[in-house]
Amino acid sequence: MIKTDIEFDANGTTLRGWLYQPDKGKAPYPAVVAAHGFSVLKEMGLNDYAEVFSAAGLAVIVYDNRNLGASDGEPRFEIDWHAQMRDYSHAITFAQTLSVIDPNRIGVWGTSYTGGLVLIVAALDHRVKCVVSQIPYLHGMETLKQTTPPEKIEELYMLIEKERRSIASGNPPRTIPVYDDDLSKPKESASRLTTDFFGHYLSKGIAWENKFTIRSILFRLEYNALAFADLISPTPLLMIVAKEDTITPTEICLRAYEKALDPKELLLIEGHHYRPYLDAFDESSGGARDWFLRHL
Repeated sequence: MIKTDIEFDANGTTLRGWLYQPDKGKAPYPAVVAAHGFSVLKEMGLNDYAEVFSAAGLAVIVYDNRNLGASDGEPRFEIDWHAQMRDYSHAITFAQTLSVIDPNRIGVWGTSYTGGLVLIVAALDHRVKCVVSQIPYLHGMETLKQTTPPEKIEELYMLIEKERRSIASGNPPRTIPVYDDDLSKPKESASRLTTDFFGHYLSKGIAWENKFTIRSILFRLEYNALAFADLISPTPLLMIVAKEDTITPTEICLRAYEKALDPKELLLIEGHHYRPYLDAFDESSGGARDWFLRHL
């Protein structure tokens, strides 16, 4: 396969990533557009999925989400799901300008935070010919209530209100850690699982920083991809769901799948939220690859 650096305009913000071209078959190729989850960079496993897809004859565009990694955007470390969702369509537009890509055979892949975004993109952008949604984050308020104790929710709202006043006073957005690295918590807790996931990639020397803006929490509460689940059809949908997911709760994911209309398929993976990236990578990447090959 051939891997080249790319950059493209997303409504005035330059996003950067890689184009993977297959070393078999003949251009123009069907293509997949992919971005990573909450705060995660393209070097942290997204490249592995791209290699699997490209080895099967698909062109792949991966990029860092705005405000993160190699992509431009201010404020840094701010995660605005609405802008990220629109960026998928900007990436599709860019893909359609490339001679090696068939402009009429483009699919989208997303995981966790972007796993919900691709559902919205597939519903709104009819250039999308198929979609893979992996362990998707789907509803901000419902996820908060299912994963966070009431006293912590109150603390969160107080933090948001304090940040609103700070920004209104002219201060730049403040950041907080993505995870707390509290080793006193049980190994199976969401916090420790997240620590282990990021630690896996940080041990490889990847320059990811453990921070995001407080204002991103407010944006996250507005997130509702669940409302779009029944609007994706007739675009083919594959949902990859972890059976014991406490980060993007399994129950919400299965509810979205039930709401979605045909054509659709469900791939259930044993274990927690992060297993599809590591222990079950062959299963998750192979399922997505086969879906794209079938429908692009």
